[in-house]
Amino acid sequence: MTLAVLDPPRRAVFISDLHLGSRHCHAAEAADFIASLRCHTLYLVGDIVDLWWMSQRRAHWDAAHQRVVEALHAQAAAGTTLVYVPGNHDRALRRFCGLAMPAMQVRRRAIHVTRDGRRLLVTHGDDYDAVTHFGGLQEKLGDWLYYRILTGNRLTNQLRRRLGLRYWSLAEYLKRQSGAAERYIERFVRAGLEDACRRGLDGIVCGHIHRAALVERDGRVYANDGDWVESLTAVQETVTGELQLIDHTGRVLASLAPQYAPALPHAA
Repeated sequence: MTLAVLDPPRRAVFISDLHLGSRHCHAAEAADFIASLRCHTLYLVGDIVDLWWMSQRRAHWDAAHQRVVEALHAQAAAGTTLVYVPGNHDRALRRFCGLAMPAMQVRRRAIHVTRDGRRLLVTHGDDYDAVTHFGGLQEKLGDWLYYRILTGNRLTNQLRRRLGLRYWSLAEYLKRQSGAAERYIERFVRAGLEDACRRGLDGIVCGHIHRAALVERDGRVYANDGDWVESLTAVQETVTGELQLIDHTGRVLASLAPQYAPALPHAA
């Protein structure tokens, strides 16, 4: 499916957890989505290339994965600023943090300033693992089960595609039925917002946990741009300063209005 170009251009778009190189990446949808964008800044919020998966000798790289790379190159060539904030699965790229490469900037963390002046921490989110994970055998069992669920998710949507049905996340559905998963996500949200508070910032944009969300708590923004193995979502800021959670077709799933309505610039 080829998407129409999103119009008008966005101030910023945030995507993470593509997991390129793994079998569970929905690369075709990601490539179409990135190719459709017109934005001033594109934040790649970690786990874009799954170096961890590839190091386990289970690498999967087909034409759709290559199209994602080509779409990112096209964005850079069109003048979009690319900011790469590596995550835990592309941790090796953190050695390049602080560098401004010809195609992108690599940062350990970034601060995005919205049109209405709010300052948002941009970080992958694995820094909060120490306060959210159980560790040990329970965590290893959870990882094993999660990858089995992703396999089921992929097979389910292959069948749905053949039947002409739209994408539906089996993995997301199953996680929402789990009280333990919901408690883990709540700990992660609290940890991210507390980090933003300690830094004197107005909120956070992150990924990592594969649960898309856009909410405001106690005056601070929590935006999780989701992933491209389950939710197929992203976060964007419009030219008016509105924050939106969107899916791979551009459909708005949630939104937060700016704190005030700034005058639009003469040129976006």
